[in-house]
Amino acid sequence: MLSQKDNDELCRIGPGTIMGNLMRQYWVPALKSDELPAPDCPPVRVKLLGEELIAYRTTSGAVGLMQNACPHRGASMFFGRNEEEGLRCVYHGWKFDVTGACVDMPSEPAESNFRTKVRAKAYPCVERGSIVWTYMGPREVPPPLPEIEANMLPEGEYQVTALERECNWVQALEGDLDTVHVAFLHSGHRKPEQAKPGTMGYYALVERAARFVTIETDYGVSYGAYRSAEADSYYWRVAHFLFPFYSMVPTGVLGVQKIARAWVPMDDEHTIFFHMTDPATRAELTAGAKPGSAEARAAAAAAPMARTEPGSTGWYGRFRNAANAGNDYQLDRGKQSSGSSFTGMPDITTEDQAVTESMGPVYKRWQEHLGVSDAMIIRMRRSLLTAARALAKDGIVPPGVDAPEVYRQRSGGVILPRSADWLEATAGLRQAFVEHPELVG
Repeated sequence: MLSQKDNDELCRIGPGTIMGNLMRQYWVPALKSDELPAPDCPPVRVKLLGEELIAYRTTSGAVGLMQNACPHRGASMFFGRNEEEGLRCVYHGWKFDVTGACVDMPSEPAESNFRTKVRAKAYPCVERGSIVWTYMGPREVPPPLPEIEANMLPEGEYQVTALERECNWVQALEGDLDTVHVAFLHSGHRKPEQAKPGTMGYYALVERAARFVTIETDYGVSYGAYRSAEADSYYWRVAHFLFPFYSMVPTGVLGVQKIARAWVPMDDEHTIFFHMTDPATRAELTAGAKPGSAEARAAAAAAPMARTEPGSTGWYGRFRNAANAGNDYQLDRGKQSSGSSFTGMPDITTEDQAVTESMGPVYKRWQEHLGVSDAMIIRMRRSLLTAARALAKDGIVPPGVDAPEVYRQRSGGVILPRSADWLEATAGLRQAFVEHPELVG
């Protein structure tokens, strides 16, 4: 378990905190591109790493991200006029471009050069894979974007969704790294005979506990969780934590699944979750269908997904789950008691959200009791704290910042002979941007 001091250092991400400073070394997903649907469209409030920011799309289509408070007298730029390549404060007409430069100051005399002395805090933005990325760090020239396969697929071959969590980013991330819970929270009502033998879900129902192997990598931490399969074989679930807040979960077939999930801190008690995937290989939503097959696509399309409320223009609520704490996550005790659902909640995403938010806004980890199945969570926490402290004390750049290629990873499930070394046997399957037609229907 962590001490209270360790927990604070792990979870707090505001400016000046050791974890906040670590986060600012990386490019950060800020919002979905379609939140700014057209040039000169209305601005959007964005809470990111504890800062209140305003996003807007200029006349030429570029994205700006600037401080909320106008540098003049602090009025909110959310009410600003988005026009002619800049955002104009409605209070006194001061206008700023995407770099934060004041390009017009009509409230001052025409001969004044005061506007050249005023800048707003603004962060550079780029768009890739329908996500607006921003760099909030100290470098004049930002590092390269991470080479995350699910965010680099051709147009029309990927899917991006977003959802807010009303809890700290670490406990939201930890839910993705806890593979054992799948056999209980999501499948506790199912019996082995209800699953198709030989499918990935079948092995977890036959043997709900798993054994773990974890390793530190040049991008973060990976694990292999294995269970008995057929004679002389194991079913392995291979997944990753990638700095500073990404997970690649083992919900599909290793070698086929293209997925990444970013758990981006809005502030210490709120998280926005970006889910990037290739929908054709979402094998977690199929009833044992082969990835890419017509059966798999039909099952994926029919699977229940979390529904969001109409978007709010406030700092929170852009992607709020319709099933939330205010309505007990639409808990249906009838479904729970009938055995048709282990939790009585409407979908997997909501189940995850309910348990992580129920821990409180920031979980008191010094009260927990961890077992061997928590090995990945323990190692992830340790790696984050070690990297954040090394940056704070010695200025050591954290993993992955200057090595975008280390993010070229895949996760998923695979059956291996019991004699196999899981790392060696999966090396080719874990490599992104490599096609395996023999695994696709």
